[in-house]
Amino acid sequence: MKYSGWPDSGELVVGKVDEITDFGVFVDLEEYEDKRGLCHISEVASGWIKNVRDHVREGQTVVAKVLDVNESSQQIDLSIKDVNEHQRKEKIQEWKNEQKADKWMALAFGEDISDEQYGAVANALLAEFETLYDSFEQAAIHGTEALEDVDLDDDEIEVIVDTARQNVSVPYVNVTGYVDLRSPAGTGVDDVKEALKAAEGDGEVSDEIELTVTYVGAPEYRIKVKAPDYKTAESELDASVARAREAIEAAGGTASYHRERSGDDE
Repeated sequence: MKYSGWPDSGELVVGKVDEITDFGVFVDLEEYEDKRGLCHISEVASGWIKNVRDHVREGQTVVAKVLDVNESSQQIDLSIKDVNEHQRKEKIQEWKNEQKADKWMALAFGEDISDEQYGAVANALLAEFETLYDSFEQAAIHGTEALEDVDLDDDEIEVIVDTARQNVSVPYVNVTGYVDLRSPAGTGVDDVKEALKAAEGDGEVSDEIELTVTYVGAPEYRIKVKAPDYKTAESELDASVARAREAIEAAGGTASYHRERSGDDE
């Protein structure tokens, strides 16, 4: 989806070089409907420029900074040289993400979605999220809970979540901890098994989290958590250890927690 309005001065925009002249470069703006900007030769690159074509080529995708917008004269002045490499890469990634989100909207609501429906859904999502891509990513991670404050009906939310979970590659992180479980009682083996079952969550762990408990070597067990972010992963790891400790101590045993594996490295 392209914006129908005008970019703001100071904004970074993605464009495609449409025409190269002796005095500068005309750039079609990829994010705006029927908008074209001019990058004067002095704004193409730093230093003296002998030939503009030594710096840009027709059809090239560029990131430019908007210097000035004059709606009455339909003129947008751009600068390519004022964009550093970090800004360029970040903007290109943001643009690609929004292109993905645009495709997901079509998958969710159909290729023939009207501009009115698209705008209504997009505006509702953007009222709660910074970008459409963010809204789909959070829907993939947290499900309907992520969209509970969005002004959409249940059917619209459900189709967004389903589409997100089928198409969004969610970034995940892994954290690992180790717990030593000991029980002096005659039922010690069963006590440890119950503590491990408690550590695994017994079905209470959220769908967005993958938690595994594996045997390392008596009395040590590894707890590994895979989650969308470190805060969630660390919180779930702590909760898992707490459940195991509570269960083993209730049976008269002990639990000790550490982040590094005891003994030799894996």
